Amino acid sequence: MSVRSSVAGRVLLLHGLWMPPLAMRRFAAGLRARGWSTGIVGYRSIVGSTDAAVRGIRDRLRNGPPTHLVGHSLGGLMALEALRAEPSLPVARVACLGTPLCGSGVAKVMSRRALTTLYLGRSAALLRAGCVVMPPGVDVGMVAGRRPRGLGALVARFEGPHDGTVEVEETRAPGLADHIVIDASHSGLLFSDEAVRQVAGFLAQGRFPR
Repeated sequence: MSVRSSVAGRVLLLHGLWMPPLAMRRFAAGLRARGWSTGIVGYRSIVGSTDAAVRGIRDRLRNGPPTHLVGHSLGGLMALEALRAEPSLPVARVACLGTPLCGSGVAKVMSRRALTTLYLGRSAALLRAGCVVMPPGVDVGMVAGRRPRGLGALVARFEGPHDGTVEVEETRAPGLADHIVIDASHSGLLFSDEAVRQVAGFLAQGRFPR
């Protein structure tokens, strides 16, 4: 059985912008309670470069056992960038939480001014561009939120349902294995038992249980 088709028991979690690795602990605990072995990958989302973060992820995965990745927001983009840079990494499935695959409208608005661009740090370009091409042979699933609580609405105008930071349509991209929208805000996805349940199901089956 190939790495791509196997179901691994190991999960690495990646945090989002301005967040420390500690932010993923509760979600990791929820996955462990469902039988998964978890680890958290930290990276410098503001002062560190995207290339450096991607290298760190690749180094953590290379020559290791088959692994699933769970990324919140920017963390999902970092996971996909690592797979784009090194397709042979032993990754079975990727679950994204509120990741702006089509590019973040909030990031695009903030990048118009030097002062607000500083808030995005060196991750600004990746947040603006997103990652709409899914890695071949890897199941990628998306859990998006629809509870409109967050500071994003103060910066950008959302045309449709959103989680306060990312619009639901920004989380959709061709090639996703599955996509689900739950009642959670952007940061609330990290504390949602429903998000944990859906991600655990996706990692096991390649589809959300709903």
